[in-house]
Amino acid sequence: MKYDLIIIGAGPAGISAGIYASRQKLNLLIISKDVGGQVAKKAVDIENYPGFSKISGPDLVDLYQKQIKENELEIMHGEVVAIEKADGVFSVQLKSGKAYEATAVIVASGAESKKINIPGEDEFAGKGVSYCSLCDGPVYKNKTVAVVGGGNNGFESALFLSNYVKKIYILEYSDTLRADKENQELVAGNKNIEILTNAKISKIEGKVFVDSIAYEDTKAGEEKKLEVNGVFVEIGYSPSSEFAKNLVELNEKQEIIFDPKTLETKTLGLFSAGDCNVSKYKQIVMASGQGALAALSSYEYIKKQNTTKNH
Repeated sequence: MKYDLIIIGAGPAGISAGIYASRQKLNLLIISKDVGGQVAKKAVDIENYPGFSKISGPDLVDLYQKQIKENELEIMHGEVVAIEKADGVFSVQLKSGKAYEATAVIVASGAESKKINIPGEDEFAGKGVSYCSLCDGPVYKNKTVAVVGGGNNGFESALFLSNYVKKIYILEYSDTLRADKENQELVAGNKNIEILTNAKISKIEGKVFVDSIAYEDTKAGEEKKLEVNGVFVEIGYSPSSEFAKNLVELNEKQEIIFDPKTLETKTLGLFSAGDCNVSKYKQIVMASGQGALAALSSYEYIKKQNTTKNH
């Protein structure tokens, strides 16, 4: 079966694209590993989304699920590994070995947590090393943890974790913090959180589970150790664009380059939206807007293709 449109990803950009495409009566399929993307992992309330004074990530995802049902969107859970185009038709290939065809495709695959790539990180993944404080925070009740990263993600994770754990160390490798002033003020007022600047984590250690980390105090030039039960890695995200690299142009950050008027990539009929795109600001409302634009642009493309075929 060939679809009019396949949307890859079901975060804010993908869901928004799906809603707009369904309203244009397109025959569409959404393929995603989950629903909500980074929103589902948001550790603190979202307070800058129009229509809500504040809303939690999981509550917003529940609303997405409701809209999926109301708009009768078909969602397939799976991981896309490649996209190909031949004779004007896209083939979207999944890790499972299945492939689906469409006239147009929207890449709304978002971004994935960056890894620090140090000894012990892979070994203790799920055994003390986490990339989602919302998912795993409650497990560390009354324990001591480290948050790696002094940006907004790190500070927001630390603030969320302070509801459960007795002590939190925030490790920032540079001498300045990158978090917004508001987040810095909230952390400064929390006695359970200690900030360590010039701290470059070098090793995660333990027996079965994490019990300590080693880091370099780059200012003093000394190797130091902290006894912790968990490590939350919050150093940002990398765009999920690898599977599309043959059909799109990427910048040095592996973000997808697009036409700002239509969100079309260098390949006709292939559009992109959300955090996988080149953007200085990664915001839910911006991803949602791009999803809508990509859907409307893909509709115009599909309509044009169908008109050409019928003549």
